[in-house]
Amino acid sequence: MRGQFITFEGGEGAGKSTQIKRLAERLKADGYDVLITREPGGTTGAEAVRHVVLSGAAQQFGADMEAVLFAAARADNVEELIKPALEEGTIVLCDRFMDSSRVYQGVSGGVDKEFLLTMERAVTEGARPDLTFIFDLPPEVGLARAADVWADDGPDRFEQDDLKLHEARRQGFLEIAEEEPDRCIVIDASQSLAKVSRALDTAIDAYFKNVKPKAKPKSKSRAKR
Repeated sequence: MRGQFITFEGGEGAGKSTQIKRLAERLKADGYDVLITREPGGTTGAEAVRHVVLSGAAQQFGADMEAVLFAAARADNVEELIKPALEEGTIVLCDRFMDSSRVYQGVSGGVDKEFLLTMERAVTEGARPDLTFIFDLPPEVGLARAADVWADDGPDRFEQDDLKLHEARRQGFLEIAEEEPDRCIVIDASQSLAKVSRALDTAIDAYFKNVKPKAKPKSKSRAKR
């Protein structure tokens, strides 16, 4: 049985990483095999690309080059981690994926949509998200949250963009959700951590009632709890 590929999208400071870690622990406790990865990243090569892009080193070459770099990192992550895990029946949770390229390089970067979709099709064949959570909140709120964890490093390549671009990205994600309602679920990330967690759990439970991913049999001691 093929595993489930679940992606998490949204603007800066939306809390995706926190919720991915929490959900992974919950799913593991329920008996599922879970893999967490991120984009760009996940593999040695993709993590190197992450450093180049988020440091701003590629910014001078334009959004087209950034899109190509993201696609290269995605290809490595898909082939080395995501596809093998899915083939083993693992639930893969990914912090950003193709929708971020559609938004960051397409909507706010001005990269040609067909160019992006061509790369997307080439890279994600056999590893398209089954479910995508879009964490939505006003960009000024997300940036304020993100600033709390910048520490000495400061904002990355995309966090430092102006509010207008961040708002355009927010609308871009919401448009994707509207265009693909069977895949995308919007989570109000402006709520408290507890409320966001409950909303995510409710959505996952409803989804798993239909897809029924493969879980390990529970032990007798565990079943009594």
